[in-house]
Parts: sequence; C-alpha cells; structure tokens
Amino acid sequence: MRFFRTCMLFVMLTGVVFAGCCGPGGGGATVENKTITTTKSLGEQLMDLQKAYESGAITESQYNDLKKKAIEQNTQGN
Repeated sequence: MRFFRTCMLFVMLTGVVFAGCCGPGGGGATVENKTITTTKSLGEQLMDLQKAYESGAITESQYNDLKKKAIEQNTQGN
C-alpha cells in the first residue's frame, strides 16, 4: 500500500511538472517586455554622463557619442 501511494504521488508530481513545461501556450513561461520612459532635462542627462565618465564607467569616446546624441535628441523639437 505504501509503495502504491509513493508511485501515485510520483505520477501526480510528474504530471504537474510536465503541465508547466508543455501545457497550453506552447510551454514554458511567457515573457512580457515593458519600456519605462523617464524624462530628464538635457542638463540632468549631461550631468549624469559626466559623472559616468569621471567615475570610469564609460570611456571618453562613449561620453562624447552619448553627449552628442543627448543634445541632438533634445534639440530636434526646437
């Protein structure tokens, strides 16, 4: 009797595992991408870039490229 209960428990747990992997929706978890947009002034962006450059988080080339992009993005609408 104990062996039978152990086997039934194994079968049920296996079913739960496979249902999660191979169930409706093609199996596995679904991933949802979300974009969060924050608005910073040009001055704040430039200050953040300068801090990143001074701390060594970005190179001088990256700093100059990102600074140029930030300025271009903020002056397109004007």
